[in-house]
Amino acid sequence: MNKDTIASISTALSESGIGIIRISGQDAISIADRIYTNKNGIHNLKSQKSHTIHYGYIVNDNGEIMDEVMISVMKAPNSYTREDVVEINCHGGVRMCRNILDTVLNTGARLADPGEFTKRAFLNGRLDLTRAEAVMDTIRASSDTALDQSVRQLRGELYRLLDNICSDILYEIAHIEAVLDDPDSYDINDYSDELSAKIDRISSDIRKLIKSYDEGRLLTEGIRTSILGNPNAGKSSLMNLLYGDNRAIVTNVPGTTRDTLTETVRLDDVTIILTDTAGIRETDDEIERIGVKRAIDSARDSDLIIYVADASTDLNLEDPTLCELLRSSGLILLLNKCDLTDNSDSADHANQIKEEFAKHDIDPDVILSTSMITMEGLSELKSAIREMFYNGDLKSDHQMIITNLRHVECLKEAIISLDKVRSSIEAGVSEDLYCIDLTDAYRALARITGAEVNEDIVNEIFSKFCMGK
Repeated sequence: MNKDTIASISTALSESGIGIIRISGQDAISIADRIYTNKNGIHNLKSQKSHTIHYGYIVNDNGEIMDEVMISVMKAPNSYTREDVVEINCHGGVRMCRNILDTVLNTGARLADPGEFTKRAFLNGRLDLTRAEAVMDTIRASSDTALDQSVRQLRGELYRLLDNICSDILYEIAHIEAVLDDPDSYDINDYSDELSAKIDRISSDIRKLIKSYDEGRLLTEGIRTSILGNPNAGKSSLMNLLYGDNRAIVTNVPGTTRDTLTETVRLDDVTIILTDTAGIRETDDEIERIGVKRAIDSARDSDLIIYVADASTDLNLEDPTLCELLRSSGLILLLNKCDLTDNSDSADHANQIKEEFAKHDIDPDVILSTSMITMEGLSELKSAIREMFYNGDLKSDHQMIITNLRHVECLKEAIISLDKVRSSIEAGVSEDLYCIDLTDAYRALARITGAEVNEDIVNEIFSKFCMGK
């Protein structure tokens, strides 16, 4: 591992009360000591105890005061990186933070790579890879529930779960190797049945984790949601109401929306990636035709489609592509503009629309009457989305949820290897052959925690981190 002393700004570059410049490495304290003086003009950081905070000034080469600061000193190995760490707490603001960082770099540190502080924490054994990745998940959490999951992973819950599974697999590998070395000392008549039962239990635990990824992805990324419907049905009005601003142009002219418009929207503790689309219809307008194609592409990638139908008129679903899309994912049907018709007309049109959906074997998960003018049905829509994707409960019975695609791919590899072990048991092959696939399963799981991971993967993971973390 590179032993350079690194530095970076660890707070957002903006106008703020405080900015933090972090320094880590064997020369961190001596570098900071050269540019820091206490209130009496004395350079004294080297003599300070670990985990202490000191008031003073950052000075330039000419001894001129640059800023009034508080400096934290944390000595190895009791620091975030397990190296000597100094954090300079200065006044916030882009210019001040950059000036102090430049001074630190000119005094002997180098600029840290993205995520390099956390990478050093991993390489120095302070964090396993699951906890290191949870650091960035914590920063990027878009909801309280996503934050709760990332904090649980940061506390080591996923690591402990996987470590227990890995220990069980290693025990079986060691047992088989012991039998092979000294067969006369072990009775293995019932061993295949015992191993098969353990494989079933381990596989069940891993499959639960894999299954949780669907919910985990929604928690971290948000529910990819497309708004579809005929032109002028109220799609853009819905977009604006959910987003909380006039993000989409709304007119009485059909075909106003000619492109997809995507925004991240928070509905209480649910995050949705909401895309307003052009009305899907045949058109001679080249620009609108491109918009229709983009609407179709967006819908195909969606977890949820909200179809907005004008409840004041009848509906015809004759486009086979549209019908296919409406059958391919979660679907909420909004019978919009219910405020424009009397009760009898509204009921007739609503029944016709429902019959039209049924005629094409399209079965919406939820049907709601709405009005973008009176906002009728919007609270029910928010509740419906929550119920559809989280069964009304975003805590998932307090079970660990997989939120990382890299993790789920490794878990799937482990399942494949464990299935091979089970097939070998059923085929009655020699016990020594079990070790090959058991070892592969162990290595797949160990790549999640970082116990077995190559440098390229480590570099790729930490390159996605923000500067200063």
